[in-house]
Amino acid sequence: MTTIWSATVSRIGGDAADMIEEGVIILFGEPVPPALLDVSVVHEGGASPSREIAAGDAVTFGEQTFEVTAVGDKANANLSELGHVVLYVNQPDQELLPGAVLATGPDVIVPALGAALAVTGA
Repeated sequence: MTTIWSATVSRIGGDAADMIEEGVIILFGEPVPPALLDVSVVHEGGASPSREIAAGDAVTFGEQTFEVTAVGDKANANLSELGHVVLYVNQPDQELLPGAVLATGPDVIVPALGAALAVTGA
């Protein structure tokens, strides 16, 4: 597997854990807008992806890995420019929003500070 994008969790907003447990992960790179800090998993060290994220790629979120099933048409640009993407895990009825990535896998748990985030592909 080739690493497409990687970063490290630097902060987890106060309301982010509840959202994560429901399968909604809002990733945002530094600097994060204050209005989104409480709901975001903030990361550092994430450079632009080496290629666009696509269905079939894998997202590593701490100790967990999810398979990408769909990518919104603005998700790659948002990740490159802002380090921002909304990852919906195991949400089969979720509409594919422009900045979203849909994925499947285990029930999501909150990662530790310093945990790795990555997208890998063939």
